[in-house]
Amino acid sequence: MFYLMIVVFVIGYICIALEHPIRVNKSATALLLGTLMWVLGVSYLPEAHNSLVEHLGEVAEILFFLMGAMTIVEIVDVHEGFRIITDKIRTTKKTSLLWIIGIITFFMSAALDNLTTSIVMIALLRKLIGDKKERWFFAGIVILAANSGGAWSPIGDVTTIMLWIANKVSATHIITTTFLASLVSMIVPILILSFTMKGNVSRPEAKDLNTYRVELNQTERNLVFFLGVGALLFVPVFKTITHLPPYLGMLGGLGVLWIVTGFMHKRRSESDLNRLSVNNILSRIDTPSILFFLGILMAVNALQSCGQLGMLSTSLDKIPLDEPGKYYLITSIIGVLSSVVDNVPLVAGAMGMYNFPIDHYFWAFLAYAAGTGGSILIIGSAAGVAVMGMEKIDFIWYLKKISWLAFIGYIAGCATYIVQEFLLLN
Repeated sequence: MFYLMIVVFVIGYICIALEHPIRVNKSATALLLGTLMWVLGVSYLPEAHNSLVEHLGEVAEILFFLMGAMTIVEIVDVHEGFRIITDKIRTTKKTSLLWIIGIITFFMSAALDNLTTSIVMIALLRKLIGDKKERWFFAGIVILAANSGGAWSPIGDVTTIMLWIANKVSATHIITTTFLASLVSMIVPILILSFTMKGNVSRPEAKDLNTYRVELNQTERNLVFFLGVGALLFVPVFKTITHLPPYLGMLGGLGVLWIVTGFMHKRRSESDLNRLSVNNILSRIDTPSILFFLGILMAVNALQSCGQLGMLSTSLDKIPLDEPGKYYLITSIIGVLSSVVDNVPLVAGAMGMYNFPIDHYFWAFLAYAAGTGGSILIIGSAAGVAVMGMEKIDFIWYLKKISWLAFIGYIAGCATYIVQEFLLLN
């Protein structure tokens, strides 16, 4: 049963990857996979049943966070708040736009987190690029830049938060040691595309920008934009002050925005109220993507509870190399593996296995690798899954067009970190 779970996971993963050829929705596959994995898991290890509720709680935190962030972004979008940014981006040249999108995403991800940032940036891309396939390329860069930006910030990614809270890295150390490697992992793919991507993007037609369009003045648009962005930026502050999970801060911010917009529009006509109300905006949330998250994360959690991921960590530790080469290699492999399974259990496994002191090079490199390695496959990170759902990006298309760029960027960042540490140690 132990190995059957691995086989079932691989088959489910392949079905998700081949969603379009086999014409089976990835969310349906993920939900079935999550269910089967736990049925097999409890059959193999009955006591695993005790951890099911705990894992469901962890997954629910991510789902409620995602729902809150998506709703806030949709509220800002419906109120045309993003015009404050899109009106200032005049260029239609593909290469210039690549750099602008990449740099904004990279730094925004460090301040917010990679998941929230990717949702915001996709909303922006829809205002800037009309053609779906052209937008997919930029969405791929958003995934790369969001994961790279999240890797060097203590609040930019779930794994860096885990390492920071567990006192494995200090905030200053993670920023100073991984910033350059993360930047390189983002810049290298954009540099490559800058030589191959030519021409201009086509802006969306005015009629396609917002089917919920209501005449709003600039004050209203700006108020909703700053409130929405403020709610997103407040989440890490809320977590630091209260030590409560981030999703509560996100839902609280949504509640404030909901109340303010309700008062703002109370004198509007019934038809305008229907279009601008949060009740209506909630219907635009991508529920299939949320269910996909639920299924795939529960499937990975089943592997964690039944010991398959622990076995993987133990196998990696048997690599016959001396320090530091052994740990550089182990961490690099963990980064690649995080594109296949969730990086959270992989990092949790490494934290349980090793007892290095705070700010040891292993921890910072682990934060970089687990954060950026997820970009290699579109379902390897929360940012990738969110973008995949919002833009309906095909797994195979991403594999052909973006994965190789992400891998080159990842390797370049790994090399940068190792060289940097070598120079510092010597």
